[in-house]
Amino acid sequence: MLLRYYSEPGRYLSLDSRPHRRIFYGNKNKNDCKTKPGDVLVHTPKVLLVNDDPASLLALESLLAGDAGRLGYDLVRAASGKEALREVLRHDFAVILLDVNMPDLDGFDTAAAIHSHPRSAAVPIIFVTAHFGDDLHRLRAYEHGAVDYLFAPLIAPVVQAKVAVFVELAKKSMLLHLQSEDMRRLNQDLRTQRLQDLELANHELELEVQERKTAEQKAHELSTRDSLTGLLNRRSLIQHLEHAVASANRRHSEFAVLFLDLDSFKQVNDSFGHDIGDELLRQVAARLSAAVRAADVVARLGGDEFVVLIEGKAPAANAARVARKIANAHARPFALGEHRVHTSTSIGIAVYPGDGADARALMKSADLAMYQAKQERERDGLKGGNIRFFHEEMNLRELEREQWTAELRHALVANQLMLLYQPQRALGTDRVHGVEALLVWEHPRLGRIDATSFVGAVPDRGLLERVDMWTIGAVCTQAAVWRANGSALAHAAVALNLAAPALAPDLPGRLLAEVRRHRLPAGAIVLELGEALLAAHHNTIEPLLRQLQAGGVHLALDDFGHAGTSLAACKKLGLDILKIDRRFVRNIGDDAGGTDLVAAIVHLARAMAMEVTATGVASAAQLATLSALGCDYYQGELFCAPLPAPELLQTLDRTTHNTVTH
Repeated sequence: MLLRYYSEPGRYLSLDSRPHRRIFYGNKNKNDCKTKPGDVLVHTPKVLLVNDDPASLLALESLLAGDAGRLGYDLVRAASGKEALREVLRHDFAVILLDVNMPDLDGFDTAAAIHSHPRSAAVPIIFVTAHFGDDLHRLRAYEHGAVDYLFAPLIAPVVQAKVAVFVELAKKSMLLHLQSEDMRRLNQDLRTQRLQDLELANHELELEVQERKTAEQKAHELSTRDSLTGLLNRRSLIQHLEHAVASANRRHSEFAVLFLDLDSFKQVNDSFGHDIGDELLRQVAARLSAAVRAADVVARLGGDEFVVLIEGKAPAANAARVARKIANAHARPFALGEHRVHTSTSIGIAVYPGDGADARALMKSADLAMYQAKQERERDGLKGGNIRFFHEEMNLRELEREQWTAELRHALVANQLMLLYQPQRALGTDRVHGVEALLVWEHPRLGRIDATSFVGAVPDRGLLERVDMWTIGAVCTQAAVWRANGSALAHAAVALNLAAPALAPDLPGRLLAEVRRHRLPAGAIVLELGEALLAAHHNTIEPLLRQLQAGGVHLALDDFGHAGTSLAACKKLGLDILKIDRRFVRNIGDDAGGTDLVAAIVHLARAMAMEVTATGVASAAQLATLSALGCDYYQGELFCAPLPAPELLQTLDRTTHNTVTH
């Protein structure tokens, strides 16, 4: 590596014989020296002259000026020790010529201060003095780090030679530093290049591995996926079915298979060509995938036949629900280029193990059910798709659910729903504390039926949520009427139950909007939560319940003891009221410990700071026991059966000794 420094115009002194880079010092102009790319400009060496006598300082500067120009270094002057210290902080010096005898801060103190700073600790100092024969003076100078000692009058060649030595040392030090930096950069460049080479090789290896994985994945997909639709193919479906059979046998569970066939697909192919037919199959597959759940397996057997595998809890009910979604999705017209094609899907459902002992037998049963669905559609002239279970009992159950759903949808429009109200009485004071609203249906064929008789038979959650909104509106309206007319129920809290199996995300907002619209105070409305809902969804519904509580709605746990609700969940959610299931109340006084069980429930409620309401109280003995156990409220036939709002007021007016608590 070439490292050269400028000595005088046109000449360069080299530390290396390979002439590819030149070093210029800062007191020279590179333009005067015909610089080349790669040339480096470094700091010019500097010599500090320190003397408090201006004449002596000027004489010393004049003595060295010629050499400074010839050897390429700068002279810096300082008229005192303090000024010298300031210059040392601003510049790096090759050598310092320091006068010993100076006022305020003499040469020795100045030298000590200079060498005490890390920046200038190694700067050589030559003391200048007129005390020629003073050995103590000289010893003291060396103790303060002097490298040499000059006596006045100064001999020019001696001073110039000594300064030249240190200037040359400074230049070599700069060049060595440059060499070190160059070596460091070279090593860094080599490491960087090697790292880049390794990264490139690694990247190429990763690309090769990825290409192999992609090829393997593509080969696997070709063996397991249908090339037209991207769904699983027959071979892969059989493997999933066999795995489902083994899992069901091990867990003693069930799963369902849906066998689908497009109606009039041959007619589409014949009328518009196979390209349009293929596009129809692709769109059918897309709608099919969108209609099923994420855990369901969807496959194309070939032609226009598809299969859906449904595992998990209640597979038969879920299969019926998914089948309806698929049928509704496929009932919409398909846009195929310039054509709009209407088609439908016939669906057969089989459930393992009842409808087949193995995968192939189950597929055959689902295929037969699909064939029956297609025949019924053609025979009865149905416009939409048709769904059939392989097992007739399941078909009847599904038809019954569809009938309940259709009739309930009509009931909402025809005002066939109504609310009955059952009062809740406080034990000890006999005051009416609240009222529970109970949904009933004035069915045109079956007469009056309560909600428990039809809610479980309606699988349409959206419809049940509409029923809940009707209930909320009716309850809030009735509570506002009672409060406005100053009736016996003016201060009674009104409790309501929900028909939907889970809380809708928008339920709190809609319920609280009704409360505000009717200007009901906090505590006027109580929402009763079933144990099954709380046990299955307490983590997800907690924010919704907190929102209701913040809006002044009280929360009650309905029919406690029926579904094994987690007590930790009750405590965490901070419910207000615990309602004892009527079956526990019915067992009060029996020999099987019914009274002790009710007592335990009351104590649990007390531990969680909840009020207790007993339901289904039918005898004075039950009431006496509940009072002794510390139960707060009760409702049941003993006091009053559920009645329409006007009849309830009449009944309460006849019992004028009852008063209403706030």
